[in-house]
Amino acid sequence: MARRTLTAAGALCVVIGAVGVVVPLLPTTPFLLLAAACFARSSERFYSWLMNHRWFGPTIRNYRERRGTTRRVKIVSITILWSSIALSSAFLLGNRPALLVLALVGIGVTVHLATLHTIETR
Repeated sequence: MARRTLTAAGALCVVIGAVGVVVPLLPTTPFLLLAAACFARSSERFYSWLMNHRWFGPTIRNYRERRGTTRRVKIVSITILWSSIALSSAFLLGNRPALLVLALVGIGVTVHLATLHTIETR
């Protein structure tokens, strides 16, 4: 029962993480890391698939094994984050609490990404 639950949770996290690639402000990496953790405890086949995935695998491996990410991932992530916040803010002009939350989230995520170890690519 626990294996099935973990496998289902991992699959759900992969789906949410994949959606996060195209939906602004929905984080991708945390959901993929959670999926990897679920699959590591429930399905060797799914864990192997995720860790060797063409797009997701390198990001997960870098984060888990080297505690960092590439400069390109940092730049793209921060650019998309602040572009999304700017776009969202245009719709929330009269809602100061929501604007404050967006700004705080943006600052927090930016600080987190900026302080991660930068992995040099060859």
